[in-house]
Amino acid sequence: MKKAQWKNLSTERLVEEFGVLSAGHGRDIETAKPKAANRKYDVLVAIRRELRERGPEAQRQLLKLMDSPAPGTRYWVASYVLEFAPSEAELVLAELAKIPRSLVGFTAGWTLREWNAGTFNPAR
Repeated sequence: MKKAQWKNLSTERLVEEFGVLSAGHGRDIETAKPKAANRKYDVLVAIRRELRERGPEAQRQLLKLMDSPAPGTRYWVASYVLEFAPSEAELVLAELAKIPRSLVGFTAGWTLREWNAGTFNPAR
């Protein structure tokens, strides 16, 4: 879907798409499917930008995905909402970092360390 098409979707639909794609991205990472993960990454970034353009209320809609059963979704949401919901995001990242032998868990731990060091920018 092209950027112009994202603008036509409701915020609720964008959040739904974000949940589906982020769960798939996490599965692709864990099962070593980098090409599929990279395609989802590009779309997730586009959705994130669109939500940011819509303002704080649209961005906050992602918080309802923080308790998703999919680790990939929880990671994507937590890493994105660090700037406006740091307490909740840090808890989720710390929980994910405890998953043994998980690339999503490893990435969550790295993100949390970089955030605490002041070198992680969720707006990127």
